Amino acid sequence: MELGFLRPINRQLALLLAAIVIAAPATAFAQGDPRVIPPPKEQKKLPEAPSKLPNVGADRMRGLDFLFGALKAAPDDASAKHVEARIWAQWLQTPSDTAMLLMVRAKAAMDAQNIDVALKLLNAVVKLRPDYIEGWNRRATIYYLKNDYVHSLEDLQQVLTREPRHFGALAGLGMIMQDLGDDKRALDAFRKALAINPHLEKVPELVKQLSEKVEGRDI
Repeated sequence: MELGFLRPINRQLALLLAAIVIAAPATAFAQGDPRVIPPPKEQKKLPEAPSKLPNVGADRMRGLDFLFGALKAAPDDASAKHVEARIWAQWLQTPSDTAMLLMVRAKAAMDAQNIDVALKLLNAVVKLRPDYIEGWNRRATIYYLKNDYVHSLEDLQQVLTREPRHFGALAGLGMIMQDLGDDKRALDAFRKALAINPHLEKVPELVKQLSEKVEGRDI
């Protein structure tokens, strides 16, 4: 897709896809032409992997189930961020050296605001390793930044089908629904994200605001 041309959002299709994604169980995103991408300080912020990730050799043996339990039980934000970084490190791992190289180049392209290049690289990742959820998740983020909600929702569905506990994808889904004016589905997605990761930044405030808007204030 050219940076200066965005296909119209098919609202009905977007909402239909969102309904499918939100139905995923809770036991289970994220830069160029200024006409498309907001200035840095105005960009929409999605949950994303920290810049520095720990070694997860030992964590791989204990598994994601242990880490998600530790995340939910974390006594404070600092402890939660440590566990969250380990979860992101697990998600970012891939047995394919080629896929990892493409991911590194895609991140460099995004950092350099070459969004079309990043998109092409992530297209290659998804084609090479369709089982690699972070390829789908990163591409969903790019589509979101391009305001291409239909394709972003399609990629988020792929993420949540493979890992329903992906709190970054759920938070991204909530932001899309909020942008589309569907506060009820946005609230549902944000609540699912918080149920998995209670320490997500800014999401509790969004849940509070949307709860009052959708359900009204307590008497």
